[in-house]
Amino acid sequence: MVYNAIVRLGGHCTADEIATELHKTKPGFPRSTVYRALEALTASGSVYAAHLGEGPTHYELASGDHHHAVCQVCGGVLHIQGELVNSLESHLEDLHRFRPVRTEVLVVGVCDACSRTPGHKAARRHTLEHVHHGRTSPDS
Repeated sequence: MVYNAIVRLGGHCTADEIATELHKTKPGFPRSTVYRALEALTASGSVYAAHLGEGPTHYELASGDHHHAVCQVCGGVLHIQGELVNSLESHLEDLHRFRPVRTEVLVVGVCDACSRTPGHKAARRHTLEHVHHGRTSPDS
């Protein structure tokens, strides 16, 4: 039931949000059961526990390594492409003789929507659209 609640919420949800979702259909569902289930799902590798800066742990379905960019204004989350992380790990190995064992990337900043509309705050952490915006060269 906890796994299905994460699916319904779309990921990046807290234990409290999961418990609230479960209480919609199972009003007496124990919060302690949510925490135990999250611990078991995380240990089994079915669910990923993401520590997205400040605040509570967020949970999402496991689908490989997870690296995030988080908007400090609205809490929106952008998944960082694995190729970028692989490039960083190769750089460390090739140029610094440093062999990464585990890599966790968290970039905190301000998303495009929040930079255009100051004071905007989302009700719940959401996944940001993965858009590549054109860059202008510093020489132009």
